[in-house]
Amino acid sequence: MRVKEAPRETAQSQAGAREALRRYNPRPGQALGLTLLSLEAAMQCRVSKFGGTSVADADMIRKVKAIVTADPERQFIVPSAPGKRSSDDQKVTDLLYLCHEHARQGLSFDEVFSLIAQRYHDIAKKLEVDPGLDAHLQAVKQEIARVAAAGQGPDYAASRGEYLNGLIIAGFLEAEFFDAADLIHFDDRGRLDEDKTYREIGEKLKGVKLAVVPGFYGSLPDGSVKTFSRGGSDITGAVVARGVGASIYENWTDVSGLLMADPRIVDNPNTIQTLTYRELRELAYMGATVLHDEAIFPVRHAGIPVNIRNTNRPDDPGTMIVPGDGNEKHTGTITGIAGRKDFTVIALEKAMMNAQVGFGRRVLSVLEDHGVSFEHLPSGIDTMSLVVSDSQINGKLDDVLEGLRVEVHPDSVEATPQMALIATVGRGMSHIPGMAAKLFGALSGAGINIRMIDQGSSELNIIVGVHAEDFEPAMRAIYKAFVG
Repeated sequence: MRVKEAPRETAQSQAGAREALRRYNPRPGQALGLTLLSLEAAMQCRVSKFGGTSVADADMIRKVKAIVTADPERQFIVPSAPGKRSSDDQKVTDLLYLCHEHARQGLSFDEVFSLIAQRYHDIAKKLEVDPGLDAHLQAVKQEIARVAAAGQGPDYAASRGEYLNGLIIAGFLEAEFFDAADLIHFDDRGRLDEDKTYREIGEKLKGVKLAVVPGFYGSLPDGSVKTFSRGGSDITGAVVARGVGASIYENWTDVSGLLMADPRIVDNPNTIQTLTYRELRELAYMGATVLHDEAIFPVRHAGIPVNIRNTNRPDDPGTMIVPGDGNEKHTGTITGIAGRKDFTVIALEKAMMNAQVGFGRRVLSVLEDHGVSFEHLPSGIDTMSLVVSDSQINGKLDDVLEGLRVEVHPDSVEATPQMALIATVGRGMSHIPGMAAKLFGALSGAGINIRMIDQGSSELNIIVGVHAEDFEPAMRAIYKAFVG
């Protein structure tokens, strides 16, 4: 039985896409990957990825069906594995990793696998679908044991959450099921084989009216399963969107878009209505995690907008992520605030540093010798600061400091631990008078000492370093100053 269509939601989402492209592509015919003209002509298919909470049980999957059937343009559905149904629940993917680990150690994983099997049986029974689940579960169990015994990694086990859920959802939607291993291909080094992948997707999904492609995994040249990093179903959705030439990539989750700040720190932050790929990249790097940051690149290359939506509130327009052409309007407001703790700043000082050819290279060579990457590199005429993540420098700090003393003979070198970085992100911030003053004034008014300032050439953000204990108050002060 098909769910009654909801044309209001369809019109609203299409209007949101058009408005986003108007706002950032005001000149008719200007190429953004998708112009308004091509949007009108090509708005024929959407790729809709549904996250773990959106497909956690039968009731949620019914909501997915209502969303899919409300708009015939939603032709390609990418589901995750069932996520948590409550705070004390377990994700199916975590249980599958545990099965592989038990099998690798030669232990029985029957008890853990029975929890997985029961989860899927409950979903299938309540949805009244039977994709031959018993046979699939038995085959998966045997293959997990074989792969582990052969000393192979956990990729196969981890991928089965999406695979099994995809089978059930395809049956419930009366859609065609396509194994992601037949569409998404990696090379011998584990990198996405873009040419083969996009060719296979284009050929095999051509003319399909409704398809389910499970997220998170693909296959290596030898046919074995290879997964993306955790959260990789977002990447699958983006790859499929590019492969089929989708007009929009929808990413359905449990929030109505990206928030301007972390709601655990700032009370009821506003939703970001529209932002560019570059802004999203900056916010994702600094801790905004609604969308896997690697999912940006396939759709960005093709100029496909991304719409972050809420499965529980499908009428909410969510956040539209659009291409940017460098001509965005500078509104004087910010897009969002994000930050992370656990950084160490290594500050070097040396007289006439700027006159020493190769000084910066020698400094960075010390980090390279110890396998340490840096995050930021603010500098002055006689000073240079290395901002490194604690995860990179832990256990190596003393050796790195000694290496710097030997290699560049600084007048002084000092390490400051327990630092936090906060990025205030917005289009063309450097073009708006008073933006930096407003930011620094907010922190000063809150009694927070700024330990570091960094504004890159992207003109998208201003990054400040503060002591870790000032992180949350600084976030709230910045938000209040710019948003209220």
